[in-house]
Amino acid sequence: MNTNAFALRHIGPREEDQKLMLKTIGVDSLDQLIYETIPDDIRLKNGLNLDEPMTEYEYLLHIHDVSKLNKAYKTYIGLGYHPTILPAVIQRNILENPGWYTAYTPYQAEIAQGRLEALLNYQTMVMDLTGMEIANASLLDESTAAAEAMSLLFAVREREQKKNNVNKFFVSENIMPQTLSLLQTRSTPIGVELVVGKEETFNFSSDFFGAILQYPGKDGQVTDIKTFISNANDAQLKVAVAADILSLVKLEAPGRFGADVVVGTTQRFGIPMGYGGPHAAYFATKEAYKRDIPGRIIGVTKDTDGNRALRMALQTREQHIKRDKATSNICTAQVLLAVMASMYAVYHGPKGLKFIANKVHNTASTLAAALKTLGYTQVNTSYFDTLQIKTDSKKIKRVAKEKKVNLFYPDKETITISLNETTSVRDINYLISVFAEAAEKETIIITAISEGDNISETLKRKSDFLTLDVFNTYHSETELMRYIKSLERKDLALNHSMISLGSCTMKLNAASEMLPLSIFKWANIHPFVPKKQAQGYLTVLKELEDQLTEITGFAATSLQPNSGAQGEYAGLMVIKAYHESRNEGHRNICLIPSSAHGTNPATAVMAGMKVIVTKSTAEGNIDVDDLREKAILHKDNLSCLMVTYPSTHGVYESAIKEITKIIHDNGGQVYMDGANMNAQVGLTNPGNIGADVCHLNLHKTFAIPHGGGGPGVGPICVAKQLVPFLPGNPIKKVGGEKAITAISGAPYGSALACLISYGYIKMLGAEGLTESTKIAILNANYIKQRLQGSFDTLYSGERGRAAHEMIVDCRSFKANGIEVTDIAKRLMDYGFHAPTVSFPVAGTLMIEPTESESKAEIDRFCDAMISIRKEIDAASKDDDNNVLKNAPHTLEMITANEWYYPYTREEAAFPLDYVKQNKFWPSIRRVDDAYGDRNLVCSCAPIEAYADA
Repeated sequence: MNTNAFALRHIGPREEDQKLMLKTIGVDSLDQLIYETIPDDIRLKNGLNLDEPMTEYEYLLHIHDVSKLNKAYKTYIGLGYHPTILPAVIQRNILENPGWYTAYTPYQAEIAQGRLEALLNYQTMVMDLTGMEIANASLLDESTAAAEAMSLLFAVREREQKKNNVNKFFVSENIMPQTLSLLQTRSTPIGVELVVGKEETFNFSSDFFGAILQYPGKDGQVTDIKTFISNANDAQLKVAVAADILSLVKLEAPGRFGADVVVGTTQRFGIPMGYGGPHAAYFATKEAYKRDIPGRIIGVTKDTDGNRALRMALQTREQHIKRDKATSNICTAQVLLAVMASMYAVYHGPKGLKFIANKVHNTASTLAAALKTLGYTQVNTSYFDTLQIKTDSKKIKRVAKEKKVNLFYPDKETITISLNETTSVRDINYLISVFAEAAEKETIIITAISEGDNISETLKRKSDFLTLDVFNTYHSETELMRYIKSLERKDLALNHSMISLGSCTMKLNAASEMLPLSIFKWANIHPFVPKKQAQGYLTVLKELEDQLTEITGFAATSLQPNSGAQGEYAGLMVIKAYHESRNEGHRNICLIPSSAHGTNPATAVMAGMKVIVTKSTAEGNIDVDDLREKAILHKDNLSCLMVTYPSTHGVYESAIKEITKIIHDNGGQVYMDGANMNAQVGLTNPGNIGADVCHLNLHKTFAIPHGGGGPGVGPICVAKQLVPFLPGNPIKKVGGEKAITAISGAPYGSALACLISYGYIKMLGAEGLTESTKIAILNANYIKQRLQGSFDTLYSGERGRAAHEMIVDCRSFKANGIEVTDIAKRLMDYGFHAPTVSFPVAGTLMIEPTESESKAEIDRFCDAMISIRKEIDAASKDDDNNVLKNAPHTLEMITANEWYYPYTREEAAFPLDYVKQNKFWPSIRRVDDAYGDRNLVCSCAPIEAYADA
C-alpha cells in the first residue's frame, strides 16, 4: 500500500471495504457497477491526459516554489482592493480551521447557530456603518453587488415609472471600472439603459429611475453625495451608493443622507487580496425592499422552548421557489469571508476601527503634504485614503517600477495612490523617494505621521456605530479565541461527521489543498498588478484552465465566474453573444426541463431569454418527445437548452445524446449545468455528451470547501465556437477575442480559492480523479441497497442503479404524522446533518455520500436512517409527543429535572451505541419559523426588544 498516494487519503472506502460493498450491491466488480450505471455510448474511450499525480509533500514543495514567481511589491493601486492585516487569531481559528471552512449553508439552523451568530454580527456591522435598515449576509463581490442594486432599483420602480417604461440608470463616471463593466453586462438583457456622466452636471430627469455613486470615487475624491441624494429624492429617483467600508468609519453613513441601497466589499476588514478574491460583498437597503433584496438574510426568532434562536429569515432568491419570476439568480454567499470580516470588527471594535481609519487618512494627508513640498499637484479636495496626482505619469512609472512600487496610472497625466492599514512611516518615506527621484530633487524624510483633516465637514461621520457588547468585549486574543470556539462548538461540520447533501457534494477539503492559502505570496497579490508580478498565479491558473478543459472535453475555460450561479449566467451570455455574432440575436428561447434547479430559469430570464419548460416522464427523465416538439416549434428562435447531467433526479439519462442533437438540429446550443460533474470526471464529459458550454462548481466536484455557504467558484468551459466570447475585464486583458463584458470584478474571479482545485487535480491525477468518480457511484449505490426495505428510492437508471446521489421518498410517512422535516431534525440526535430536504421533489431526501466517506461512516448513517424508520413506524398521527416531532433534543432538555416524554432520555439522546462515543449536541430546539416571519429582526438587538405587543 503506497501510503504517500493522495488518492488513498482522499477516497474513503479501503480496498477490502469496497469488496464488501460490491457484494452487498450484488455485483462482481466496480467496473460492472459502472457499466450498469452509465450508458455505454457516452463513456470515454481514453483516459484523461493529465500529469502524473504528486504526493502531498511534493505538491506543497511545488506550490511553494511556484509562489516565488509572484512578486509582492508594495501596492497602492486601490480600485477596491487593498493590502490588509489579517489578525493571526482569525487566520488560525477560522480560515485554517475545518470546523469553520467545511460547514454547509445554514439551512438546518439548530446545528448552525455559531455561523448564524457570526453572520448576524456581520449584518449588524454593515447596517451600522452604512446607516441602512437591513443588510444581507454577504454577496460575491462589490461589482456584482452593485449590479444587484441596479436590478433591485429597477424592480421597485414607482408604479407610474413602470407604466411609462422608465428605464434609464445614471452611473457616475467615478465608479470603479470593473463595476461599470458588470453594470453593462447586467443592464442590457433586462432592459436597463445606462447613462454614464458627471454627478455635478446630472439633471435628475424623469427619464431615470435611479443612479449609482462611488463613495469615495475611483480617483479618491469624496463627492457631495448628500446633496446629490437629496436632489434625487426630490425627483423620485432612487440612489445606490458603492461605499468603501473602512472609509465609512470617518465618512457619514449614506443611509443618513437618504440612500436607498449601499453596497461594497468587506475585503478591507482583514481579508487577503488573493489576486481578486474570494471576498465578501455587502448589500444593505431599506426594510421596505426586504422582499426584493438578493441573497440571504439572517434573522432572530425563538425555539420550541422560547429561547433565542437564529435562522435564515429571508431567502428571497431561493430559486426553486421563484424560478423564472426571480430578478436575481444569487444562490450563494461568501460566508467564510463574511465571518472573518465580522470577527475583524469584533476584535478591533469601534475604537480600533477608528484608530485604523484615522491612521490611513493621516498617512494619506502626510504623503500629500510631502508631495506638495516636492512640487507635485494633488487635486482631490476631499479624500479618505487616495491621492490623485497630476503629472507626467511615464517618468513616475519608470522609477516606481525600478523601486518595486505599484501605483495606478489611469492616463498619461494622472497617478492615484491608495494608502492602507499596512502603510508605515518607512513606506511613506520610500514612496516620497520615488517622486523625489522622478523630480530629480532631494527626498524628504518623514519621522512621524501627522494628523490630517481632508474630509468635507458636511460628510464627516457624526453617528455612532458598533455600540453593542459583542463589538466591545473580545479585544484580547484569549477572549476572541474563546468566543470563536464557543461559536464553532454550535456548528456541525465535516470534521464531525458525513454531510450527505444531494447536489452539494460535501467531500473532503484536504489540508494539503488548503494550506497554500496562507502563503504570503499567494494571499497578498493585487488583481491589477502587472502580469510580470503575478507569474505564479498565471502559471497555476493557466494550468487549471487546461486541466478543466481536458476534464470537460471542451476547447477553453474561463475562471472568472465566482459562483455556480454566476457560471450559469456567464454560459448563457456567451451563447447569446455567439448567436448575435451570427446575426441571430433574435434567438431568445431557452428550454429548461421541469426538474431543473431553480437558478436555471432565473438565470435565463436575467440573460434576456424566454423560458419554455419541458416535461418529465413518470421515471423522472426528460420527456424527449415533448422536448423535440418544443424545439421544432421554436426552432427559428431557439437559443439553448439548459440541462443537468446526471439529472437532478440522480439518473444518467440514456437519451442525452439524442437530446443534445435535437437542440443542435434546431439551431440551439446546449448549456450543461455542472452541479453533478462529480459523477462524470474521467468516465464521461459534457463535450462527449454533446454540450457546448458547462459551468463547474469548484466548491463541489473540485474540493473547494463550502465554507458555511461560500466561497464558491463557477468557471465555464466552452466548445470551440464559443471561445471568442469568454468574459473579459476592463483593466486586465483576459477572455476571448470578442469577449463579453465582465461577469465578476476581478479578471480571474476568486483566484486564491482556485489553488485548492489546482492542488486537488495535481495530487489525484487522471487515475485518482476517475477512481473518485467510481467510488462516489459505489458509495451511493451501497446506501441505496442498505436502505432498501426501509426507504424507497424514487428514481433509478434503466438497470436499477443510482448515479452518485439518489432521492428517497418520505411522503408515505405522513400516514404516521411524520414529515420529511422531522427526519431531518431527528438525524441531528444521531450526529448527522440532514441530506437535501424536499429538493427536487417535495417530501423527499436527496442523499449524496461522495467518494471521501468510508464504509464505516456510511454504515453509521445507514444505521441511523434505519433506526429512524423504526421510530416512524412507532409514531402515530394522533399523538405528536414522539421522538421525531420533539427532535432535536438538546443537552438542556436531556439534563432537566422534569421529563415529560413517553420515551427515555437515552432513546432521545443516544439512540444507537455509536452516538455515545462522539455526541454532538444541537444548541437549540427546533426553530419557530412563523415567529421569525412575524417579527423580522436582522441585527444583534436582544429578542426581548421585539416581542409581540
